[in-house]
Amino acid sequence: MSPDLTYLLYSVILCFVQVVIAASGANQQVGLSTLAGNRQGLPDIVGWGGRARRAHLNMIENLVLFAALVLIAAVANKANATTAMGAALFFWARLAYAVIYLIGIPWLRTLAWAVSVVGMVIIALQLI
Repeated sequence: MSPDLTYLLYSVILCFVQVVIAASGANQQVGLSTLAGNRQGLPDIVGWGGRARRAHLNMIENLVLFAALVLIAAVANKANATTAMGAALFFWARLAYAVIYLIGIPWLRTLAWAVSVVGMVIIALQLI
């Protein structure tokens, strides 16, 4: 498996871990019976649980774009050392983003997000 696809796999695993953490935070605040229900009128999840949920949703939004870029590079046979570097940059920045968001450091979180976008841009430029 290419490094690009390996980092895509790692990113999917990170996304899964994020949903587990977000669900744990929600469970602590509203309880399993509420979460197992239809969730109508569910109160806002606040604190680290809310941050975990928002970080997970942001990961999903970005993972769609990252996956498309990595898969296009693989199918087009354009995966190379540069796309691998972009994929690595994306993954490590997203891991940092998740931790930073969970802790609650706003501007550093934005910087980590921007670095992950740079990783995607690096891959995209190899495809153009």
